[in-house]
Amino acid sequence: MHRYFSVPKQLVLSFFLLAAVVQMPNVSNAQNMPKPRVTANNLKSSSTKATVTPAKPRLVVGIVVDQMRWDYLYRFANRYGSGGFNRLLNEGFSCQNAFIPYTPTVTAAGHTCVYTGSVPAIHGIVGNNWWNKLTQKNAYCSEDASVSGVGSNNQNGKMSPKNMLATTIGDELRLATNFSSKVIGIAIKDRGAILPAGHSANAAYWYDNSTGKWITSTYYMNALPSWVASFNDRNLVDSFYKLNWSTLYPINTYTQSTADEKAYESKPFGNEQTRFPYNFQNYVGKNWAAINTTPYGNTFTLALAKEAIRNEQLGKNTATDMLCVSLSSTDYVGHSFGPNSIELEDTYLRLDADLAAFFSYLDKEVGQNAYTIFLTADHGVAHVPGFMKEHQLPGGLADDGAWQKQMNSQLKNLFGINKAIVSMHNYQVHLNMAQIDSAKVEAVVVKKWIMGFLEKQEAVAQVMDIKEIGNAVLPTKLKEMLSNGYFPSRCGDIQIILKPGYIDGGNTGTTHGVWAPYDAHIPMLFAGNGIKQGKTHSETYMTDIAATIAALLNIQMPSGCIGKVINEVLK
Repeated sequence: MHRYFSVPKQLVLSFFLLAAVVQMPNVSNAQNMPKPRVTANNLKSSSTKATVTPAKPRLVVGIVVDQMRWDYLYRFANRYGSGGFNRLLNEGFSCQNAFIPYTPTVTAAGHTCVYTGSVPAIHGIVGNNWWNKLTQKNAYCSEDASVSGVGSNNQNGKMSPKNMLATTIGDELRLATNFSSKVIGIAIKDRGAILPAGHSANAAYWYDNSTGKWITSTYYMNALPSWVASFNDRNLVDSFYKLNWSTLYPINTYTQSTADEKAYESKPFGNEQTRFPYNFQNYVGKNWAAINTTPYGNTFTLALAKEAIRNEQLGKNTATDMLCVSLSSTDYVGHSFGPNSIELEDTYLRLDADLAAFFSYLDKEVGQNAYTIFLTADHGVAHVPGFMKEHQLPGGLADDGAWQKQMNSQLKNLFGINKAIVSMHNYQVHLNMAQIDSAKVEAVVVKKWIMGFLEKQEAVAQVMDIKEIGNAVLPTKLKEMLSNGYFPSRCGDIQIILKPGYIDGGNTGTTHGVWAPYDAHIPMLFAGNGIKQGKTHSETYMTDIAATIAALLNIQMPSGCIGKVINEVLK
């Protein structure tokens, strides 16, 4: 290990405490620490016993790292250890040019597309939120008023996959085995657990920010399993808060990041905490949400995943089981601090160690040759506009909330239409057709005026009638991405295309959601049972994952799948 990677004694003690808190079996602090390089001799865990390779994997583990850009695989590679990301790259198969084939590139749509092999135009999850033309109301992707929370008495538990219109690879696995396979989803975000697990899942568990507990809904069960209740009783959130958050290594070694304190970074821990180290002592016993924006949220999630494997005996079944894990904290950290922050780099170094520990656990619990992993992301992220300006790069801010307010005011003065625009979800304008009709104004006139207004905005590249996308003068790839994201009753009437580098947001932090490679180029890694070692630079898509896993398991593709089997991946 290079001399500048030495770890302070206090931090070493913190990591021993962390290992004890989450009960990482047979994983020492030294094994968890990222190392500067990987050699062919240290890829396999020497403590793991060889196992007989079964004909098919006993367990498929899907991992979605929320907001992980493809370039993070290599940007921090010399500081990753041998057992996490580098293990997947060196032992498994990497699709180097994997893309999202639709827009908007947001969490709910991304998770759904990975596991259905489909696109929003078919499965209906067009965003995290959308305006529903049938009900004339805003909708949330996994909301379900017909169910109740289990482990929670608030709205956070009223969730299910009912808004998703296609099956997932987990659903197809359950169907193929006459429902003897177990399928479980786990994520801090409800949508990151529910949508991947599918309609027929045995369970999905997500985190309730208001209570600090992992919960589910009556869609799946009427009471939490005893092992989940026991996990909640350990109150691990406070244990993590007591560790605070300092950088894993000396802060001056974070050479892939900007300076620690930047005015364009958000302040998720309060205005008084603007740089490392972050002190969480005041959160103990009373703030359950702050953990989401720390690397400990990922550790917390993987700890529950280990408990699920052990207590549900995943991988010990006569049929293949499936575990769907989404790591949400990378998204919270990325939104707040941006992809060039020390906070983001430190989060990925710690995540790499957490993944190494998780893979070691799978080796021990399921068998090193007995499981298959795929790892990908639901979307990427744009650079913070302030960072772009600082380095004289193109980019800036859009404000669709301000645009909506201005346009509604002017449309009322011009045509007497009250609230002509009801929503601007997902870079689309949703018109209030009832109000337009009552004002006796033709919709085409209103659309033309709105497009004229938007075309004058600095952030906007193009504006078009969504129904005319097929005739628009656009690159074929962009036209296809927009069409793949269009589900009529859940999408708007006018499409906005921002200039590259522009985001809809405030003066701090960043976001995602557009067609550009920084939002759409994602990692896609496969490893384990049935997977070749290697890589491809051919263009592949997140929708190909479900098709490839279906081929590996010899089961039917999901009902809306448009992805193709990546032949190079499979032995």
